[in-house]
Amino acid sequence: MRDSETFGVEKDHGEEVTQWLNEQAKSQGLKLEARLYGYSISTKNFGDFEMFSWMGDVQIARKLIIKASKRFKIKVIEGGYKPKERVFRMKKFDYAKVKKGDKTIGQIEFAVSRFGNKQWEIQDEERR
Repeated sequence: MRDSETFGVEKDHGEEVTQWLNEQAKSQGLKLEARLYGYSISTKNFGDFEMFSWMGDVQIARKLIIKASKRFKIKVIEGGYKPKERVFRMKKFDYAKVKKGDKTIGQIEFAVSRFGNKQWEIQDEERR
């Protein structure tokens, strides 16, 4: 099972969206569990997001987060995109798409130190 902490939903929708994701996964017999972990980020271009972690299948997580965006009419961050280059760096990088429904409205680059127990921070963001 994979997991990711670079998924997010618009601020003030975190609790209802994670609850809905878990209910949908359970009712459809899918292996996915989503949890808020008390971390929020603020972007210049897209607003504020509550980040959540999940465990399960990445395809299921991506499909359900897009459904949640449509259902609640909110922007979401769909993370878990890795860089192609395999260069050792002092930081780990992760890439995410900012979506509203099916439409991708931007991209975010996250970075975190390889050492210690720190939170993901926005390195760069871009509107489409």
